[in-house]
Amino acid sequence: MSRLRILVLAPDANPESISVSLVCYRHAEALAQLHDVTLVGSSRNEGALRRSQTPFRGVETITVPWLDRVFSWGLRWIFKNNFHNRAMTVFMYPFAIAFEWCAWRWMRARIIAGDFDVVLRFSPINSIFPSVFPFLLRNCSVPFIVGPINGGLPWPQGFSQADKQKGWIDSLRILRRFMPFAQSTYRRAAAIIAGSSQTYAEFFRYGYGDKMVFIPENGISQSSCVESVRGPRHETRLELIFVGGLIPFKACDLALRAAEPLLRRDLAQFTVVGDGPERSRLEELTRSLGIEKAVSFCGMLPHAETMLRLRSADVMVFPSVRDFGAGVVFEALALGAVPVVADFGGPGDIVHPDVGFKVPLTNENDFVAQMERILTELAQNRVLLEQLRRQGMAYAAECLTWEAKAQAVTRVLDWVVKRGPKPDLPPPKWLAAGTGSSK
Repeated sequence: MSRLRILVLAPDANPESISVSLVCYRHAEALAQLHDVTLVGSSRNEGALRRSQTPFRGVETITVPWLDRVFSWGLRWIFKNNFHNRAMTVFMYPFAIAFEWCAWRWMRARIIAGDFDVVLRFSPINSIFPSVFPFLLRNCSVPFIVGPINGGLPWPQGFSQADKQKGWIDSLRILRRFMPFAQSTYRRAAAIIAGSSQTYAEFFRYGYGDKMVFIPENGISQSSCVESVRGPRHETRLELIFVGGLIPFKACDLALRAAEPLLRRDLAQFTVVGDGPERSRLEELTRSLGIEKAVSFCGMLPHAETMLRLRSADVMVFPSVRDFGAGVVFEALALGAVPVVADFGGPGDIVHPDVGFKVPLTNENDFVAQMERILTELAQNRVLLEQLRRQGMAYAAECLTWEAKAQAVTRVLDWVVKRGPKPDLPPPKWLAAGTGSSK
């Protein structure tokens, strides 16, 4: 089929950044290999976008100097550049609306003239942010697609790590549906791409099931999968690794507690890659457990070095009790580190029994006990470890690459522009919306 002309809205896209910014960029980059993509980004990312060597049909950046100054001032003086602050969601809301309004004014003539077959919004990823585009496109024949979107993951009960980070901001989520453009965003959208089972369930309950599909938020580069080929390991000690911010809900403390018996008997060693306000408490925990000599805290590392650490590990222990995209799980699978994760949110959607382990979020003590049994089994059964490792790498190369994601999105695009049927892309789990539990 012919290439589609796609207008991609991605104010966060930045090839030189991390997290959501890099996810948005990689997604657009992969899609540009298959279609004629015009990327609309923010002026704060213009330098990085211009330096990239990607085959976009065009790159447009939206500049509103006074708005950019307000954003920079608030980020520096109110939030102290702390992107983990939950109130950032409220702060970002008006800027997201303003960006799209300005993008419409800048691109309106080309849209109306028929330069694009479809408008696709990649970011913001959080489903709490509405879009003005469906309303503004109401008199045009150009369809609008939103996603992958994420959000709405409840805080699990019985975990102090969740209790420490749950705040007043969570109670405001119920007001989302009453905000300007919140209803029209999804009512007028031709398709809604959910990035998690939880988000799919939430919007299915709102009555949007006929226009919904599931595609994971994250991806991995094909080159990483190719480069990760390695032979089986024969070391006597199990190489464990945790990668992530050292903040309460990432729950690195649960990983250390679960690994304690192996670490004390010198049957494993544990590498912690990441930094954050919990680091000193975690270092004290290792001393109190008597495992400080078996645990290495590396702090924040460049992405390339983090990938080398993952490639050298046997098992990635990732007990985060509330994680949406779980990009590090994609990377672990591709690089041959068997994931042991919480069966919740993004990690619970991606990991399955043929490639790793998922532990239900029951309560802290039971969770640690189950994870401890899994780690002990892997330390004793290297044949199983090798089998899971190889299957995980094959799974990542086949299903989790940006290229595979672009192909899935293309099926959605073809359906929306009436070039094919609705693709069969259901969520990995059917959930009771708002509870996080499987039906």
